[in-house]
Amino acid sequence: MVHAVRRLFLGLATLAIAGCQSPTDPSDVVRYDEVVDVTAAPDPIVADTATGGRTYRIVRGNNQPDEILPYDWHAVFSSTVSFNDQANDDDVELEFPVRVTSTALTVKQASGGIVTPPTGTETEKFEFITLNATGNQFSGTNSPQSLSFEIWYDLPSLRKEAVVTVTFSFVDNDGVTFQKAVDVRVAP
Repeated sequence: MVHAVRRLFLGLATLAIAGCQSPTDPSDVVRYDEVVDVTAAPDPIVADTATGGRTYRIVRGNNQPDEILPYDWHAVFSSTVSFNDQANDDDVELEFPVRVTSTALTVKQASGGIVTPPTGTETEKFEFITLNATGNQFSGTNSPQSLSFEIWYDLPSLRKEAVVTVTFSFVDNDGVTFQKAVDVRVAP
């Protein structure tokens, strides 16, 4: 009898605890990328052949010599990053100042603005540098920072049209980290 009462009590306690927990509401997910605005200039990016002799290495392996090839394309562009008024919403809980902690860039071959992955073992080759930045800290909304990038790339398609994805990583004053990625076309 004591065991039955104990099981009944534990069962009721479990139901009471479960009843206090609300289900996860997908609309409660914080979408930090909606509070960050990024623009690029020029848009689309204009690439040229002024690569300055910059090269990349293809490792052949199997006792084959590595191949050193020149990049085909070069471009310089800038991006302006700012936080919009949605960053002040209570749902976002963003604590300024917010800092850019890193940037990453990828180049994918494209046709008509659509990424067209290479076939077989071929891959896009690219490298980039951040030329300059006006700063890495945002004191609040509508306080933009600008960053300029220089890229060199070579595509298996041998064409210059590409999609460049720039990813910005952020951390707010409370240590919350998030990212914003933006795609910018390279004109054909």
